[in-house]
Amino acid sequence: MSAKPIREYDGKLLLAYHLLRSPYLGKEQSPSLFTPAATKLAQVNVNTSLLHDEPAFKAALKQQLDALEQTHPWLLTDKLVAKPDQLIKRRGKHGLLTLNKTWPEARQWIEERAGKDIQIERTTGVLKTFLVEPFAPHPQNTEYYICINSVREGDYILFTHEGGIDIGDVDAKALKLLIKVNEDIPTPEVIKSTLLKDVPEFKQDVLVDFITRLYSLYVDLHFTYLEINPLVVTDPSEGQTPQVMYLDLAAKLDQTAEFEAGPKWAVARAPQHIGIAGAASNQQNIDQGPPMEFPAPFGRELTREEAYIQELDGKTGASLKLTILNREGRVWTMVAGGGASVVYSDAIAALGFADELANYGEYSGAPTETQTYEYAKTILDLMTRGDAHPQGKILFIGGGIANFTNVATTFKGIIRALTEFKQSLINHKVRIFIRRGGPNYQEGLRAMRQLGETLGVEIQVFGPETHITEIVPLALVGKPSDPSALTGNQASGSSGNLFQDQILGTSATPSGVNSPKLTVVEDNGTPSNPNERMTYFPETASEEKPEWFRPFTAKTRALVYGMQPRAVQGMLDFDFMCKRDTPSVAAMVYPFGGSHVQKFYWGTKETLIPVFTSLKEAVEKFPEVDVVVNFASCRSVYDSTREIFTFSNQIKTIAIIAEGVPERRARQLLHEAEQRKVLVIGPATVGGIKPGCFKIGNTGGMMDNIVSSKLYRTGSVGYVSKSGGMSNELNNIVSRTTDGVYEGVAIGGDRYPGSTFIDHLLRYEQDPNCKMLVLLGEVGGVEEYRVIEAVRNGTIKKPVVAWCIGTCAKMFTTDVQFGHAGAMANSDLETADAKNKAMRAAGIIVPETFEKMPSALAETYQKLVKEGIIVPQAEPEIPKIPIDYSWAQELGLVRKPASFVSTIVDDRGQELLYAGMRITDVFKENIGIGGVLSLLWFKRRLPDYACRFIEMVLMLTADHGPAVSGAMNTIITTRAGKDLISSLVSGLLTIGERFGGALDGAATSFTKAYDSGLSPREFVTSMRKANKLIPGIGHKIKSRTNPDMRVELVKSYVKKHFPSTPILDYALKVEEITTSKKDNLILNVDGCIAVSFVDLLRESGAFTREEGEEYMRIGTLNGLFVLGRSLGFIGHHLDQKRLKQGLYRHPWDDISYLLPSLDPETLDPRRVTARVNVQQK
Repeated sequence: MSAKPIREYDGKLLLAYHLLRSPYLGKEQSPSLFTPAATKLAQVNVNTSLLHDEPAFKAALKQQLDALEQTHPWLLTDKLVAKPDQLIKRRGKHGLLTLNKTWPEARQWIEERAGKDIQIERTTGVLKTFLVEPFAPHPQNTEYYICINSVREGDYILFTHEGGIDIGDVDAKALKLLIKVNEDIPTPEVIKSTLLKDVPEFKQDVLVDFITRLYSLYVDLHFTYLEINPLVVTDPSEGQTPQVMYLDLAAKLDQTAEFEAGPKWAVARAPQHIGIAGAASNQQNIDQGPPMEFPAPFGRELTREEAYIQELDGKTGASLKLTILNREGRVWTMVAGGGASVVYSDAIAALGFADELANYGEYSGAPTETQTYEYAKTILDLMTRGDAHPQGKILFIGGGIANFTNVATTFKGIIRALTEFKQSLINHKVRIFIRRGGPNYQEGLRAMRQLGETLGVEIQVFGPETHITEIVPLALVGKPSDPSALTGNQASGSSGNLFQDQILGTSATPSGVNSPKLTVVEDNGTPSNPNERMTYFPETASEEKPEWFRPFTAKTRALVYGMQPRAVQGMLDFDFMCKRDTPSVAAMVYPFGGSHVQKFYWGTKETLIPVFTSLKEAVEKFPEVDVVVNFASCRSVYDSTREIFTFSNQIKTIAIIAEGVPERRARQLLHEAEQRKVLVIGPATVGGIKPGCFKIGNTGGMMDNIVSSKLYRTGSVGYVSKSGGMSNELNNIVSRTTDGVYEGVAIGGDRYPGSTFIDHLLRYEQDPNCKMLVLLGEVGGVEEYRVIEAVRNGTIKKPVVAWCIGTCAKMFTTDVQFGHAGAMANSDLETADAKNKAMRAAGIIVPETFEKMPSALAETYQKLVKEGIIVPQAEPEIPKIPIDYSWAQELGLVRKPASFVSTIVDDRGQELLYAGMRITDVFKENIGIGGVLSLLWFKRRLPDYACRFIEMVLMLTADHGPAVSGAMNTIITTRAGKDLISSLVSGLLTIGERFGGALDGAATSFTKAYDSGLSPREFVTSMRKANKLIPGIGHKIKSRTNPDMRVELVKSYVKKHFPSTPILDYALKVEEITTSKKDNLILNVDGCIAVSFVDLLRESGAFTREEGEEYMRIGTLNGLFVLGRSLGFIGHHLDQKRLKQGLYRHPWDDISYLLPSLDPETLDPRRVTARVNVQQK
């Protein structure tokens, strides 16, 4: 939903700050003729989480009210008004308003009501937010009523000279002024003559100024509704301008405009601007104040589970929604898709189970397995709480036919959750009914079917051959709504579930005139010569433009605005299947990269599609293009579409895919489109499809959807829908009950789509090839009534089959926002029931329920066939459908050896894994650097003492001063101006046998000697006889009398924590022998670390003997030195950079130049440090 109500407190703050600041829309701006009331507003927010603890709740409330006295000192001096601020209508009539009170009286009034349940009509909720403001005494004749609300045509200003609680029927009383989209605000004279007829003349100028500024603010801040009742305008007095006060206010903002107006909303709510004494906030916000809050409707406060799903939804690009209606309900839903979630609720309510419906919600947009698991787990947890119901419970896992979502993948998350709740499901006698279609749905349903056999829970599965909601009557009343609605093969003894029967082998695929066998033709165009893989298409000359009612033909060519290779490939695959001569996509426009070409598939061959950085260049290059598919984001789509409009002499159709386009921008676009005679489909649309001719973007989904719904060839039925997800269902239903789709358009679910139902139905009416019309409307809006009028007056003569989804809305006691922004009734006329009734009365074919839609279509089609209006055609052959390698691999149809193998890290899932350990657990268990190293190097968790030993090694080997070769190389490279990586690498390259390599050597030497059974003395003797030094023995400075403290630290730690230390003990005995010969032949730090590490590998119990040997052989010890010493090298690099040391040049006097001697008298004595005499010949 885009238009969302805000609290009165926030609405008044916006007016207080912006009324005189918003850009003035009048002809000439002059100083304000009125004075706005001072900003004196106090808000009380009750912490309802403390309601279970009454003393704590009262203490928290007292503390908050005490604080208000300090921050709002005017509370102690002014007479006050107090009222709840929770989107409650007619508060005065419900006794929720107190007037002319002192602060102690108002405070007591709030304390008596805070946290209490109250019932407003059918809705019960908790009072938790209050507004306190000064009481403004005024004469009755100074009260007025004003309201601004947005409609498709523009903005209406409603005004009456009598305001207040007893205003009565505003629509009947109010004077109205329509400011059309893209038109200027009327002159003061027009405003006076239209709205202010009954206002005294001496106040008219003041009110004109106020109305103009209020409307300027309305536009600037993207309001969609703003009502002030009463509006008080005091009489002017000598020396004082009239004062304007807005005593009661209700408002809605367009939440999708937050990227435009969000900073303006926030600054008005900043503490320094809302009249708080000594206001200062330490909280950092993204704007100059806290973001706007959009509260839930009264009585619809988020539960813990709803808040959790909302949090999940905010962290993903998918859509996850949950509204709990009745925790004790027997009927629960887990539905994929916004439109599908509505029709399931409709079906449940239509059968009389509205009171049993427990929840409303949806998951869509290809959520991951983990996200689906969390969503399903939340619902199953709610469903299986409390005592079991004697009649058991029912869970519908439903959904439409997905476009691209791998059904089997999303079902994996649901299967995990169902398995986890196995016993609870059995205890609550849960029966599960599943219906799904889309990519890989067969595998998903098969997995669900198998789960039912092992889970001990009844699970019935249905595919797209079953109407989307037909499982509802099957589950709730035990029979289908229409005996022919399932598969039509009950007479053959099957279960009536085609997919289930196919799994069990109890039935063959039914036959019938509407289910022809699809013939697959071999693709003989696959090139045997690799040089012939590329397909080139000749330039197409601009041909005669098609009729206005037929914007898409087999010759239609389009530009795709945005880098959307997947959508382009889908359009080209459709073109290839429809046997078009040329691709429908002429070029792509992508302003953020250089002009180039992109490679795409044309069947099994390849072709090139150019990419331009400017629209102008693309339009000029391809004069035959008359369609643009605009994939620009909601932030940029307004500007990009207006740029496309500048080429309206050529571009006649634009599809706007983006969701979240601000309503004011959408209205501006649709009105400019009308002026320029451009057809706009969208915003928030999946697009449309003309079978056999043209496909917009991702419409119709993957190629198996296209084939199953026979969209590769033309039919006779033209449909228009709001829901993109439900358009796949319409494709499916129409293909199974008629000869197929002629054209289908999803106009988008926003309040103001660029084209409406009537626009497309009038096209279908004029097109002689389209014989039958289908309309799928929904709750909210009045566009269906334009269709009703066209049918009544004979403008539309072809048969229309229609249904309006959202009939369940009447059963909700609070406002529930359905999947689309426009799916909410603002009047009785906008309800789905009222629309269905009115359509039926006008002669439109409206079934009793959506479940009977297929029957209505079939009957209408058969009637047209009998009358000879439709002549069924033979099914054409279907070309082979090339399948992408990545999708074939996902389906398990192909296999390929991996180029690389990794066994230590997995970054593919929701969370990074180190050797199978979640990164969150790495920090939760505080395993440290040693623990991480143990996972990544050894693929296992080592004991804590081993991890700490690894960390000790890294600390001990981090550095050994600037004089060693590695550090010196790093320093010199740094001083040569090189970067960190170059300097570090130059130091690391010195590590080897002479520097740093003693660890590997020491480990190998001592271990080999110990394992061979040599005594320490025999080992020393053997090394001396071989004229070899013992690696790890000896130090230039340290000795037995001047021990190396690093060695002492290692020995102390290892002796204390390791289970046993045989190799270290052996090395210490060797040290006793070597130091008896020379005092500095001690076990040095390299040797001590090396032998201790061998003891860790052998004695910790974490490794087999073979694994320990392998880790020694592949350089693990050397890795520890490299990792540790990198810390020091980086330190030296940063130190030299910090000191700004210049290029290093080694001094001459530290170099011996040994060159052949020439004539001594000719040599510069500064360059002679040594001479080599060369015998003269």
